[in-house]
Amino acid sequence: MRYIGHLVLNYVELYCKKTIDEEKRIFMSLEELAITAARQAGQLLAAMQDSINPREKAPKDLVTEADVASQKRILEILTAERPTDNFLGEEDLSEEADLPGLDRTVGAEADLKQLEYCWVIDPLDGTANYVHKLQTYSVSIALLNYGEPIVAAVYDPVMDDCYSATRGKGARVNGKPIEHSGVEQLSRSLIAASFSAGVQRGSPEVDRWVEMLYECQALRRLGSAALNLCYVAQGGLDGYWATSVKIWDIAAGILVVREAGGTVTSIDGGPLNIQEAKFIAAATENLHEQMIDVLNRA
Repeated sequence: MRYIGHLVLNYVELYCKKTIDEEKRIFMSLEELAITAARQAGQLLAAMQDSINPREKAPKDLVTEADVASQKRILEILTAERPTDNFLGEEDLSEEADLPGLDRTVGAEADLKQLEYCWVIDPLDGTANYVHKLQTYSVSIALLNYGEPIVAAVYDPVMDDCYSATRGKGARVNGKPIEHSGVEQLSRSLIAASFSAGVQRGSPEVDRWVEMLYECQALRRLGSAALNLCYVAQGGLDGYWATSVKIWDIAAGILVVREAGGTVTSIDGGPLNIQEAKFIAAATENLHEQMIDVLNRA
């Protein structure tokens, strides 16, 4: 009986290991799919940059035909491989009646924790930079499993860099592992922030900026939330915060930061609700705690 028991135990262990290995292989193939979609969309953006026609979807908030074309390309690529998944994208494509995946597209108000698989897409993160030909913009794609990012790809068409991650498998740029800077002290750190398009004089966002300006080594507003997070993951930035971005801006980048060993929480230090997108990301826990203290003075 003891012998049979050992056989059963060994079989269970082998089965579990096989199941885990298969799951990791599936996620890695999904990472490759996300990279393919992000790269193709980014290359399309680069090709269209000299012929765009920008318009305002809200005061100071721009959209171009390039945003729309990029999102369409991403949907075409993803739906060809994942025809039953859901999609949440920044741009409204409801008039594209024959677009694949349109019937499985959800709005920003959807409870993503109820969806087994949902791709969250920002077809052009940094539209104002793109329009003005300031070369800091990106394509951001994340796959969420019941509301949690499990696969990510953020592509920078200018540098031809693609940041990617799979939950539990680390973060990469162009296939090479990356890790954060390791900076512990706010006074030695390079920090970035994002403001809303219509930020008002005297708003908490401005107050936080001023407080941080006094405390960190240097402060930047670069224009692409997705790339800011990837820079934290790679060590180009030591920290980043935002209170006015959307889930499609950050879903991929947050996974990249976490898989590179960084820390991400809500702005007050509590657990992050990715659909609220008010957060602090930092290379180390010590730096993160110092950022929390400064940003919550305002």
